[in-house]
Amino acid sequence: MARPATFFLAVVLATGACDPATAASTGAQPGAKMSSGTVIEWAVPSPRYARDPAIGRDGRVYFAVKRGDKIARFDPRSQRFHEWAVPEGSRPQGVVVMPDGKVIFGGTGLGELDPSTGTVRQFRRPTSDSGQVYSLALGADETVWYTVKSVGKLGKLEPSSGRVTEFVIGDDPYGVAVDARGHVWVTRKGADRITRFDPATGQITDMVLPRGSQPRRITATADGILWVTLYGVGRLAKVDPITVTVVKEYTMPGGPNGGPYAVNADATGRVWVSEVQTDQVIMLNPASNTIRIFKLPTRDGGVRNAAIDAEGRYWYIGSISGKLGVID
Repeated sequence: MARPATFFLAVVLATGACDPATAASTGAQPGAKMSSGTVIEWAVPSPRYARDPAIGRDGRVYFAVKRGDKIARFDPRSQRFHEWAVPEGSRPQGVVVMPDGKVIFGGTGLGELDPSTGTVRQFRRPTSDSGQVYSLALGADETVWYTVKSVGKLGKLEPSSGRVTEFVIGDDPYGVAVDARGHVWVTRKGADRITRFDPATGQITDMVLPRGSQPRRITATADGILWVTLYGVGRLAKVDPITVTVVKEYTMPGGPNGGPYAVNADATGRVWVSEVQTDQVIMLNPASNTIRIFKLPTRDGGVRNAAIDAEGRYWYIGSISGKLGVID
């Protein structure tokens, strides 16, 4: 596959002080704001590989504590944490918050936490393989899609009925996103591919990337455009969902070894990318072809996933540092 043109970006460096957050979010849909550049961090109560923040409609931030078998929540208004234990050995990872406030999480299985009661419901996968549920995404119909890396599967959970269906999709499925048309997109890091799955027909379409691209995570903007971090080459790819092609690539500030990882889009279509090897977050404005760089206050944080709240604030967790942070 021929590599599309690479774009270099005008850069604005943003650094921030660490002051307490005061405003509360009002919903789960990502918003947008003119960021002040203030970066705020809090130490999580159980720093045992905390990861994968997700925003509830009330603005609270939920996340998994993989090595502590816990789901945790942070309330930006009170700046307090709360934790719930999940069954021992769950090793939770991947979190989505449903419209009714319940939290779906992956790990060694599939679970649902009801924060109002603390009860945990477990869903039975259709096979007994040892694969771990890795990344989760919420579809418009309240279906939860997930990847199972080690066994090459894409899964579908219907929480209302508890029905779980899985599809063989190919080696090393990693990140997952649902576009505006309801198609499910999966990055396959070890296979250097991006795969589109059509739930209506079961059709699978593969896009082969140059060797060593290592696509990590993927997100869709409101118009359905896909953005993918190419961890292996230090770039961000823009994917046309109709033609299933990469139409642009952006070289990230950290260069080929910067480690672009988490990717999110806000309500205006700006794209946010974490670089795990440089401890910085990049905000790309595709309309102006410019970026801002936010230097994070903690070194070697390990930001593997992030979420944008209804006010447009960027929430992240350093799985290595044990810090929950926000760019305000």
